[in-house]
Amino acid sequence: MPLRTTMFLFSFVIVLFSIMTSGAIMIHNIAGAFEKEFGSRAIAIARTVAQLEEVQTTVGTEKGFEVIQPIAERVRLATDVDYIVIFDMKGVRYSHPSESRIGTINEEIMKNAAYSQHEYISKAFGVQGFSIRAFVPIMNPEATRQVGVITVGIITPKWQHLVEEYQSDIYISLFWGLLIGLVGSILIANHIKRQTLNLEPSEIARIVEERSAIMQAMDVGLLATDGKGNITYMNHLARKYTHFFGKRGTLKEVFQNTWLGEEHIEKQDGYRPLSMFKQMYLVRIFPLKIHDKNAGSLIVITDRKEAHTLAEELTGVKTLVDTLRAQHHEFLNRLHSIAGLIQLNRNEEAISLILDEITDEESVFQKIKDKIQDYSIQGLLIGKFSRAKELGVELTLSDDSYLFDYVTGFSSGDLITIIGNLLDNAMEACLSKEEKFVDILIQGDKHYLYIEVQDNGAGIQKPVERIFDYGFTTKNKAGHGIGLALVKQIVESNHGTIQVFSEVGVGTTMIVQVGRNEQ
Repeated sequence: MPLRTTMFLFSFVIVLFSIMTSGAIMIHNIAGAFEKEFGSRAIAIARTVAQLEEVQTTVGTEKGFEVIQPIAERVRLATDVDYIVIFDMKGVRYSHPSESRIGTINEEIMKNAAYSQHEYISKAFGVQGFSIRAFVPIMNPEATRQVGVITVGIITPKWQHLVEEYQSDIYISLFWGLLIGLVGSILIANHIKRQTLNLEPSEIARIVEERSAIMQAMDVGLLATDGKGNITYMNHLARKYTHFFGKRGTLKEVFQNTWLGEEHIEKQDGYRPLSMFKQMYLVRIFPLKIHDKNAGSLIVITDRKEAHTLAEELTGVKTLVDTLRAQHHEFLNRLHSIAGLIQLNRNEEAISLILDEITDEESVFQKIKDKIQDYSIQGLLIGKFSRAKELGVELTLSDDSYLFDYVTGFSSGDLITIIGNLLDNAMEACLSKEEKFVDILIQGDKHYLYIEVQDNGAGIQKPVERIFDYGFTTKNKAGHGIGLALVKQIVESNHGTIQVFSEVGVGTTMIVQVGRNEQ
């Protein structure tokens, strides 16, 4: 059923039940009030009759019936009670609504507390239904001796009689209660429909299930928070990465001892490395806005190994493009030189220039190929050598270099990140010098990694440690200040060290060391 119909029916049933319950409680309270009133009335009448001198002096005598019965009947009719029965001390009836029972004995009444000079009110069930009875002792005129007992009874009205008597009030209350309930049900249903964007509960449930299935199927960890940093959603990969399987938590609880747990970042440009449980991840934070108000954040967690797998493929393409672009520029310059020499009929010099260039490049490529066994690192270095030549930087690979394997915990993507960032920073640091030199030493196997990059650039102002702070840069360009921070995260997550030796105006040396050299 539609939500409006469901709300209408539920509200109608609830209101109807409430009104019927209230009516029953009202009837019950009215009946109780009647019983209390009848009890007070009955005992007042019994006291009055017990104080009549004719009753006090004739009860227990032979002709007492002739005097007491008329008195009792007159009082009964005048007060509209159901019966007045007077007993002597032997339980003989001296008055009764049914004259055939006058003079008979009621042995049970002899056990009544009224025969001990106590008056009280009780409720009893008889042939005509429930009745309220008042028992009062009758004393002699001098009030020194009890001579009998009087009981006055009033039949209480039945429920149906009360309903018939108050049916107009009940119908009016029922009508107005249902009318107000129906109007309220319609207003509540319309309000809920607006709050749920006019969607039915089944549609809302389907959308939630679909969104949850989509989030769970994604190959990244997704984590959503509210404006106070409380986690409201985590997919299975986010739980796997963070080792958090509780229902509720905060960023501080989930990301203990990390930068994400220490501060709540509303906006972040690009990915930022995060180390958890001896694994490296890339994190990006997106602010969530609802009606232009802060509703929390969406945190995307990517496994760095998967990201680096893609990065390796992209790096190979980018390196190839950079190399081809640099070579294209160099070849144009060479062709112009060769063409000029030929036009000047200096053919021998043109041939010598061609052979020298070919020999130099073949020497560099062969050196990289001999010392570095990873193709992606080879491609990176070839691209950097071409870029260095384009910038006028003399880049050299140390003769002591070798790379047989990756140190445990590393991938080619890690080495590409470290070597690429160190070389880029070193070459940029040399641009202000007339003679620009950069030297790189790479030594590595599955147990040990040593990378040393040395330049004769401008040097680094103290303290040098700040160059590893996320976002720190001396360039007024967006997107800088991330590379060295990423290098530090990778090295330290693998229990390595990175050292910086720099002198302003002289140059800088950066050393990365992971593992122990067993050679």
